[in-house]
Order: sequence, then structure tokens, then C-alpha cells
Amino acid sequence: MGTETHTHPRGVGGNTHNPVFTNTHIFLPGPHRPEVRSGHTATVRSTALTPKPCGPERKPTVEWPLMRRYEGAAQGRGVAADGWRVCLAHSFEELRQPYGAGDVPLRDVLRHVGLALRYFRWWVKKTRIEKKKAFIDLLCAVPLQQIYGCPFGGIGGGTITRGWRGEFCRWQLNPGLYHYETVIANQFTVCLRCKGQTIYQQVLSVERPSSLQGWNWGYCGHYAFYHALYPRAWLVYELPGQQVVLTCRQVSPVIPHDYKDSSLPVGVFVWEGWRTGRDEDVEVSIMFSLQNGPGAKEAGSGGHWNEPFTFHKDGQRVAGVLLHHCPPVNPFTLAISAREKAGTGVTHVTAFNPTGLGREVWQDLLQDGRLDSPSGKSRLTEKGEVTAAAVCASCSVPAHGHKTLELALAWDMPCVHFGSKEKLHLRRYTRFFGSKGDAAPALSHYALTHYEEWERKIEAWQNPILENSQLPSWYKSALFNELYFLTDGGTIWMEVPPDCRAEELQGPAGAGLSHLLPVLREYGRFAYLEGQEYRMYNTYDVHFYASFALIMLWPKLQISLQYDIAVTVVNEDVQPRQYLMCGQTAQVKMKNVVPHDIGDPGDEPWQRVNAYLMHDTADWKDLNLKFVLQVYRDYYMTRDSLYLRDMWPVCQAVMESELKFDTDNDGLIENGGFADQTYDAWVVHGASAYCGGLWLAAVCMMCKMAEVLGDTEVQQKYLGILNKGKEAFERMLWNGKYYNYDSSGSDTSISIMSDQCAGQWFLGACGLDQGEFEVFPKSHVLSALKTIFEKNVLGFAGGTMGAVNGMRPDGVPDTSSVQSNEVWVGVVYSLAATMIQEGMVEEGFRTAEGCYRTVWERLGMAFQTPEAYREKKVYRSLAYMRPLSIWSMQLALERRAGQAQAPRASSC
Repeated sequence: MGTETHTHPRGVGGNTHNPVFTNTHIFLPGPHRPEVRSGHTATVRSTALTPKPCGPERKPTVEWPLMRRYEGAAQGRGVAADGWRVCLAHSFEELRQPYGAGDVPLRDVLRHVGLALRYFRWWVKKTRIEKKKAFIDLLCAVPLQQIYGCPFGGIGGGTITRGWRGEFCRWQLNPGLYHYETVIANQFTVCLRCKGQTIYQQVLSVERPSSLQGWNWGYCGHYAFYHALYPRAWLVYELPGQQVVLTCRQVSPVIPHDYKDSSLPVGVFVWEGWRTGRDEDVEVSIMFSLQNGPGAKEAGSGGHWNEPFTFHKDGQRVAGVLLHHCPPVNPFTLAISAREKAGTGVTHVTAFNPTGLGREVWQDLLQDGRLDSPSGKSRLTEKGEVTAAAVCASCSVPAHGHKTLELALAWDMPCVHFGSKEKLHLRRYTRFFGSKGDAAPALSHYALTHYEEWERKIEAWQNPILENSQLPSWYKSALFNELYFLTDGGTIWMEVPPDCRAEELQGPAGAGLSHLLPVLREYGRFAYLEGQEYRMYNTYDVHFYASFALIMLWPKLQISLQYDIAVTVVNEDVQPRQYLMCGQTAQVKMKNVVPHDIGDPGDEPWQRVNAYLMHDTADWKDLNLKFVLQVYRDYYMTRDSLYLRDMWPVCQAVMESELKFDTDNDGLIENGGFADQTYDAWVVHGASAYCGGLWLAAVCMMCKMAEVLGDTEVQQKYLGILNKGKEAFERMLWNGKYYNYDSSGSDTSISIMSDQCAGQWFLGACGLDQGEFEVFPKSHVLSALKTIFEKNVLGFAGGTMGAVNGMRPDGVPDTSSVQSNEVWVGVVYSLAATMIQEGMVEEGFRTAEGCYRTVWERLGMAFQTPEAYREKKVYRSLAYMRPLSIWSMQLALERRAGQAQAPRASSC
């Protein structure tokens, strides 16, 4: 295996039992940061890259808000001009707390005593007796850690998140279940050698851990920065005194309109060493160490083991170590590897103890910049024991030049059970790499030999947006970085078994969807969580907002998701259960209504839907409407007439169910006096701007779909409803400036709701906002949006935090519910898109910018954008689905620029 990497004599250029002396530094193989020896540095430092001692802040040289502590001069090689950038020495000053019981006003406590008691009884039974996770754990919220960076891996195969300081800190390998632990052994270490001697060896981490103290920790974060533009990220390290700059580029295969490589559980670390000053070559070695499994707590009963591997195909050779992790359920293999090529050597350590001092591995690398590369498998671990491995890639970097080392991380968990363990599911990537659990070497090789093609495709997708000088830089960062949730939302992408019959998928009622089986066979089944803390797959009232990212980038996954929802519509689950909000008992799922979600990863998604049991959502007013709106929007953007014909009977069924909410036959539905829509703690009475607007938009789209399909009878029916409903909506809700929250006449009915134009938002996205299809008078829409901008945006937190959900006409936030005085990031992005559609481009950007600046720059919530935050102190539900609605802003911009979306999506 890579014989050239094994022939280097041990101990060349240094005594293995003493510190390594160079002409500039002394490096001890311990936890102390190496100090620069005075009197020598002037002869070796470049004027252009003069590091300053790690210490007080100085005036920034780069205009990035989170780079004030950066003291280096290096900008790295190939780092994107736009994105999210932060110095490794940065610390966020504001640490918020999750919304908890202590934040509930006394008024609401008294109002919801019954809910609290019912929830607590259910929570005890679920978590303490059944030993399962709650679908929403209101008593044990995930604490905020301001550490996360780009997740690693494609769509639906699990993710591993690497933090912005370089730590591996968030794991989602079991579907929908998260493990939050920084595994300290997972590191990159650099070794520099010159003229046969090691002159520098450092773990590229600012940490100083209690384990592995035989390693040199405490890299000075003032000389490094992180830059993210999903699905890529860069870490740039300036090595003090060495005139070497390292740039680590992280690449994941997240490629729009790609349904193969985008499913792969892999990623690549491309390390570029740049010799900036001296007239002599330097040998650079990068060691990648990885623990077997996602942390000590997951070591379990033992039986884990490692083994080296090589994989040779098409003249390309990859070498590394496999780490087999063998829990009773969902075993998997991790693989770390490097690409062997001319001038690059790859060596490895099969196993070491990551909880010890680590001196053997450190000294092994220190001697000659190589590892020993033992052959054979490691022994099986004992109960509670952990093991780790390392791979090292080495090359010579010429004076004033640069060289590249390519390393990969892959994992293979092909077959998975959800919590109920009733069915075995195959992940999407098994279609291409098999389901035997032996694909990690092939995945590693594929990643290392195809990542350059991935990057070309990523750049071709992103560059037209990045190069548009009319778009602000923060928007470009937000647009791409918010896409993290499509992979890191507990996302699953499963294959349909090849022997599966249409009747099995249609359900007992027989959905009658002629193209269901071909679509699911070709593109699989896709699902993502409402949020990392709200564990329900494909929460439909929220997906309504997020779906723009799917239909614009992976339209076939949106179509697949819609087919799954359509199947559940025509089926029912008559099992009774108690709903926590009202205490009443009703069946789990009624026929001919859209479900809230398709299930809990702790149970059996798709088979048992509606994990949400706060409300009986059969009485919600928005779910059915959101299905109809998405069906036409999807058709409009894909021109998939087969899909439209399949969905048409389902649309008719859910609209018939919805008609019962028009209790006075005025063409407008009424809310039921409880929180019967996506704002599930904000009560609505009678006609409402939100649900009434969605209803009219859905009725309009029923008319349009009937026209396309030639169904004159249905078209006439809904045209009649639309004409009546428009008149009722304007008469009951328009107050001369905006649409009232509802028609109840209560103190809060005249609140200004930021989401009151949601129906217009979808109509505009589908080109149905003018002419014969104009539902809401253009002048009223503009007046409402201007009022929202004046009151909910500029009148809230100085106009710097987005739009508050509800604002009183006197400029005071509506505090009638726990949600009315929150900012919902995904709603703000959709509001901004509506403003852009209506020509209020500057106001739209100003509105959305407040959320980006708050989440990504002020609160340290990068790659965990929450559902909600308040002006002060608290947030709610980290890492949430709804902010993917930012892609509707891009659609609005493209529509305004005359870039038609239908041809682009349909061509894929």
C-alpha cells in the first residue's frame, strides 16, 4: 500500500526524544503554545506577512464585521469574495437563552394550565417511561452553542458539521436524530519540514483539551479565519514565523438538479500550502485524525474496529483507514483517506487511544512528517472504550509556490431503521454504491476524483448571483448559507424497494395517482424535519415557505414530496388520541385533509403520520390551501402536466373539505376561534387576513388549474366563489391602510400582521397577481406592505431585526400571544420576497437584512437559524426549516429581471 510512503527512514533530521530546535522556534510536544524566540525572527519573516503576538485587538485590515480580531495578513487562496467570514479568535458578546416556562406571561400561564398539565404527563410517559425522545421537548431545549459552520455531506445520507473553529461538533448519522458533541480527537495537524528537519508541528485548533496532551494545542486564533459559502467553506491559517499559509477548502456534493452525486455521504478537504517568502522548499504534511463514532457517549457496548484500505480505479489510487462503528441499530463505517498522486505520499495510523496523551502518534509524525502505516486490522474495542485513526498526506511546496493535498471523509450507513424498527430503509446513494455496507472505499475514491467536477457545477450555479453587483453581499451569503438545512435538517432521502407495487404506496384507500410509483422509483422519497428541535418530517404548514428552495433547485424532490402528501390526503388513521392543547380526543388523521407532517423519526415516518399532537390539525385552515398553492406553483415552474393531472382530484378533495369552513356562504372561510394555522399559539376569530388571503389565492389557482385542464364545470364553480370571496375579504378586513388581523372586533383584531400578504406572495410567484387574475387590489397590497415596513420593520428594534409578527397601530408590538411579538425569520424572508415582487426592492432587502445581521452576525446562530427570536433575551427552535423561504426572494428578483423560471426548472 503506497510503498513510497513507507520507505522514509525514521528520525531523519531530529532527535525523537527531545524538543525540535529550529532557527526560529522551539516546539514542545505538549499543550503549550510555542513562543517565538526573540533575536531570530527578523531574518525569517516576510514584510508582507508579519504576524503580531497573539493578544490585544488591532484595527481590522479586512472589512468584515466578525474579523475585528484578525491580526494576520493572509487572505488564502481561492476563497470566495462573498459569504460569512469570522476570525477564529472572535467571541459573540450576546448569548441568548431558549424560550422557556419562565418567559411565559402570567396571563398565558393561567390560560394554559390544562395544556401544561397534559403536556407534562405526556412528556413523563414518553421520555421517562418509554425512554423515547419527545417530538417537541419544551422542558429540555437544546442550548445555544455559537460554534457551527457548514455541514459536511450530501442530501439525505446524514451530516457531520464542522464548526467555524475547525471542530467536528454536530452529528446526524441516524436519521433525524442529533448528537451534539465536539470530538476533540477529530483534528487536522500540520507538520513542516525543511532540509530534513521538522521545523513546525501544530494541531490546527485553538482548543487546549484535557486529553491528548502530548499534542501541541492552542493555535493562536488571531491568525486564522473561517469563510462559508455553502456548500463550500474555507479555513485560512497563517503559520506564525514560517512564511507558510494553509487554505483548507471543504467541499460537499450539493449540486442543484443533480440526483446522484447530491445524495452521497461524502466530502473533501482540499489543503493548499502556499510558500510566501523564503527561497527554499518546505515539506508540508497534513494529518487528519478521527475518532471511531460521534463521541465517547456513543461507544456503547464496544466491538468497534479500524482497518487500513487502498482503492485503485481508472489509474487513480486512494488510501486511508476505515473505522467500523457497530451499534446494535444502524451500524456504519467512517472512512478517512487521501489521494495518492505524483509528489504526494499517504501514510496512516490504524488505531490509537484518543483519551490518552497521544504521544506515540505525535512523535511518529514529528520524526519525519510521516506515519508508520501498520498493516492489518485493529482489535475490537471493549465496552465503553473508544479508538481513533489518522491518515497523513505529504508533499513538497516549492519556494514562492503552492501545492495541494486532497483528503476525504465518507461514511456508509446504507440501511437504516427509524425508531420503531419496523421497516428497513435503503438510502438513496445505495442505488449507485450498493447496500452491503462496504461502500466507504469506493465513496472515498469517487469523492476525491470527482470533487473538481462538483466545484465547477457549484460555481456555474452560484456565479451568476455572486457576480451580480446589484445584489448586496449579505444577501449572497444568506441565500446560499441558509441552504445548509436541506442537508442538515435531519434529512432523509430513501429508495423505494425495486419490488414495491403501486398498491402498497397508494395506501388502503387507493390514491389513484398514476405516476406515483414511477416518480418515487426514479427519484426516491425525501423528507426533512421541521427543525432540529421540532422532530416531525415534512411539517407541511412550514414546508409551504421552505418549498421554494426545493422547487427551484431540486424540483423532482418537491414533486416526490407532494406525491407522498397526496397519498396521505386520501387515507385516514382512525386511532383515537388526546390532543394536548384542548384535551379533546379525536382520530389521528381524517380523510381528504392534508396532514400536519409525515411522521416522527422516532417512530415510522410515512407509515404513521401526524406526530404533532398539540392541535387536531384536521381543523386547521391553512394546510389544505397550502397543498393547492404548491401544486399550481410546482406546475408553473416545471410544466409537468402529468403531475398536475395526478394532483387535480386531490386538490378538489381538499378544497371540498375546506369549504365547510365558509360557514356563512360568503365565499370566504372563517377561522374557528383558536390557533388553527401555522401560528399555532396565536388565536384567530372569524375572517382573517392570513387564512382568508391563502383561501382566495387557492381558489384563484383552482380556477387556473381547471382552465389548463379544460375542466369548465369546476372552473365556473370556483370563479363564483372567488368573486364572492374577494368582496367579503375587502369588506370585512380592509381598513384603508392594511388588512386587519381578523374580523372579530377584539382589541387585537386591528393588529398589523407581517404575514398578511401570504396569498399575494404565492400568486406573484406564479404570475397570477395582475390582470384577470388579480385577487387583491394592487393599491391595497402596496399600502399594506408599506404599513408593515413602517410599523413592523422600522418601528421594531430600530429597523435592525426584521419584521415583528404583530404590531399594534400605535407602534407597540402585539403581546396577545407568545408568537405575536416574535420575529419569524422564514416569514420575514417571504415578506421581503413579496415586497420585491411588488416593486419595493429596497424595502425588501432592508427587511431581510435585519434578520441576517441579527442571526449570523450578532447572535452567533450561523448554520442553526432559529424559527423565532424576540427583541431581547430569547429565541425559539434552533435550526429550523422555514428560513429556506429566502429562495423566494431570488425567484422574485429573477422574475423582475425577466429570467423566466419555468424553462429552467423543466429542463432538468
